[in-house]
Amino acid sequence: MKPSNSISRRSAIGGLGGALFSGGWLEAQQDPFRDHSRVPGMDELTTVQDFEGVAFAKMPREFFMYMAHGGEGEFTLRRNREAFDWVELVPKGVVDVSTVQTATEVLGTPMAFPIMTSPTAFHIQLHREAEAATYQGSMAASNTPYIISHNHSIALEKITPAANSPLWMQLYPQRNLDTTKAWIDAAGVAGVKTVVMTIDQQATFYERAIHQRHLVAQPVFRREGAAAPAAPAPAPAPAPGPRTYRVPDGRLWYNWQYAEQVKSMLKVPMVAKGVLTAEDAKLCLEHGFDAIYVSNHGGRSVDYGPSSLEVLPEIVDAVQGRVPVLLDSGVRSGSDILKALALGAKAVCIGRGCRWGLASYGPAGVQRVLEILQGELVMAMAQTGRPTLASIDRTLVKTNFR
Repeated sequence: MKPSNSISRRSAIGGLGGALFSGGWLEAQQDPFRDHSRVPGMDELTTVQDFEGVAFAKMPREFFMYMAHGGEGEFTLRRNREAFDWVELVPKGVVDVSTVQTATEVLGTPMAFPIMTSPTAFHIQLHREAEAATYQGSMAASNTPYIISHNHSIALEKITPAANSPLWMQLYPQRNLDTTKAWIDAAGVAGVKTVVMTIDQQATFYERAIHQRHLVAQPVFRREGAAAPAAPAPAPAPAPGPRTYRVPDGRLWYNWQYAEQVKSMLKVPMVAKGVLTAEDAKLCLEHGFDAIYVSNHGGRSVDYGPSSLEVLPEIVDAVQGRVPVLLDSGVRSGSDILKALALGAKAVCIGRGCRWGLASYGPAGVQRVLEILQGELVMAMAQTGRPTLASIDRTLVKTNFR
């Protein structure tokens, strides 16, 4: 006979089961795998390039690849970076650099540093607050001027709450002048200080995207408030004319008459973006542009074109100081900025770097990317004995462009 204070085997097993299943152990076993990969803290990143890896880890693959790719086989994308390696800095030895001055002004816009945030499209891919977050991060970094892309993904009035901000905006030419006029009126309401018209013929064929087609979904871009995309249509017949060669119709009709018509509608300066030859720079001045923006669209224009840095000196020589010259494409560090300034740029614009920052840490990431560049520029100026922007000239560099 069992003692009265003993428990049965069934009761013992039941008690053990209750202990196990009433705790968190069972829930843990429902999904036992945990990825313990760690995203670094923002303060652990020391260069702009560091942000690219974090952005890659946090973004959907298709969105990252859209941001990363260049035209066709990406020769120009690579050349944009390589060109900076072909420029050597030549420091001065005995110079007082106890203070370094970086303030400047471009077309009436004051800048604490000769650095701007480039126009790039669809920031909703990068952060839920999209271009508004880029604007916030740019402003937090010593009021860095931000050039809003024509292809912004949220309503313009949501990007900036203040009409007195140092805000510029990009314009893609529109065939319909009424559409152009409506765009200009909206930009005026938003307090845009300068209009940047893109005039290059950007490619639409990217080999990287073709290689990725079976691995990722193709990104669908839709502005806030736009209708949902329709169901896929049957494959169209072969396109006639330029579209046969994968060149978009929207980029083939540009003419100088249109530029003059836009200029007549504006009350603010107008910049030509996408200039890569001295000849085009001179024509831009003849037709009313107030500044030249040297750019190959970050390597996304025609492949096997020159890097922006390579053609900068000839364009600066052609302009002869009549208007400021800006530059983007391939800039990743303060020494890159210093080299561009030495070759004649008035200011340098940052595209992918700011996108990496936004995708990684939101507005704070944009701010940090710009502050890294600002600090590196100051350091590079001090190390080379150039304490002011006025002291930066071509004697600072030796070039070996190939």
